[in-house]
Amino acid sequence: MESLTHQQKSSFIRKEINASYKTIKSKYPILRYQNFWGLLIFIISISAVVLNAYLWWQGSMSSWLMIILNAFFFGVLHELEHDLIHWMYFKSNKVMHHFMMLTIWMLRPITINPWIRRQLHYHHHKYSGTLHDVEERGVTNGEKWGLKRLLLTPDLVLGGLTRVTQLFKDIQTEIESGRLKVDLGNRLKRYAVIGLIPITIVSHLILYLFAINLLLNFLNSNFQTGLLFPAPIQSLITFLNPIIYIILLPNVIRQFCLHLITSNIHYYADIEDGNVIEQTQVLNRWWTTPFQVFCFFFGWTHAIHHFVVNETFYVRHLTRKKAYKVLRKYGVRFNDFGTFKRANRFNKIAKTS
Repeated sequence: MESLTHQQKSSFIRKEINASYKTIKSKYPILRYQNFWGLLIFIISISAVVLNAYLWWQGSMSSWLMIILNAFFFGVLHELEHDLIHWMYFKSNKVMHHFMMLTIWMLRPITINPWIRRQLHYHHHKYSGTLHDVEERGVTNGEKWGLKRLLLTPDLVLGGLTRVTQLFKDIQTEIESGRLKVDLGNRLKRYAVIGLIPITIVSHLILYLFAINLLLNFLNSNFQTGLLFPAPIQSLITFLNPIIYIILLPNVIRQFCLHLITSNIHYYADIEDGNVIEQTQVLNRWWTTPFQVFCFFFGWTHAIHHFVVNETFYVRHLTRKKAYKVLRKYGVRFNDFGTFKRANRFNKIAKTS
């Protein structure tokens, strides 16, 4: 096995995993109807969110229960969006395809524009782990762990502001070294900014106002500080409460869990060019489950996706045990928690974040 190149190993992994997909679809032919399953998951998830919101509005469900349940279903919708980005549903029906993309984005507005994300995600697959892998670097991949990374893990706006200067410098370095074409580097810079405009930024601003208002009310109630938002801003926050509780707060939980998992299953900077085996790992240790639940167990199956891109998330889950055997056989890592100390480097401890 050691005598095989990484290209040969990756080829064998793809063939064996694809074979498992063919086997399960032969056994259960209904799995071949991707549009049906995608639409069904879409309808069930949105219906669950609407039902939870209604029960909360009627006072029959607590705020925290609704937030947690909606966070789970938004995690399912994120996986559905990921499949849509790879054109796995309604490829020949553009109206339905883009309707699903738009609806899922509106229910997850603190994330990046999915049409922009499509470009960044394709780039991620081609150049995973490089200095110009904008998608993963945008969710803290490659940064040293500490309070700053922890707090900014779910935040694409303030978090983006703290890393954009270094990201742009690295992109420019890649251009000057000849590892990245000028036009592509400039497009990546634009995508990193315009993907947040306007919905992502507005959604974050609402959350910032909500959090500051909570803090000011707490301080005033306990220490009589007298520091409060003006009445119009408090009225605006009250008006926005349904959006905050039904959509935004669940997405903070979902996005924190997703970014925590994805930024630590991907390796950064010191991997061999084009070596898919070194790009990702599988995280499936039991104690990661509370985080996995809210990104639909992303850490369990995403490494599989890097080898076989054009398969749905639910089929990956159904065949993951077979895939695990294949991945282990050819050297893909499992539960490498040393990545937290190494700032996501594959081998070495990073000297800089």
